[in-house]
Amino acid sequence: MFQLKTKIWVDALIRRAELGFASAYVIRRGDEDAGIVLVKVVDAARKARLYVPERDQNGKRVWRLHGAGTPDEAEIDAYCLKRTKSDGDLWLIEIEDRAGSHYLEESVVES
Repeated sequence: MFQLKTKIWVDALIRRAELGFASAYVIRRGDEDAGIVLVKVVDAARKARLYVPERDQNGKRVWRLHGAGTPDEAEIDAYCLKRTKSDGDLWLIEIEDRAGSHYLEESVVES
């Protein structure tokens, strides 16, 4: 199965967010070819959500909403810090969007 290099995928996500009048930042840069990406979204009320990639039963990438309910931003940041310490190739992208849009094109599933 063909998969885009991570850097190209990240650049496209940031561009989609910017076209939607959101702000998107690379908080942590990982491996440009095959790093895993975590996507943190913060809305106008400062509520944060974290999307973590997974593979479905057919091998396609889907995004899982991390945490039960709406974890607070400090909990999400602690989880991201833990993941980055254990995976040097990991990317962390933060999107600030008034409506809380994630701009992901793949399916999103809740935990």
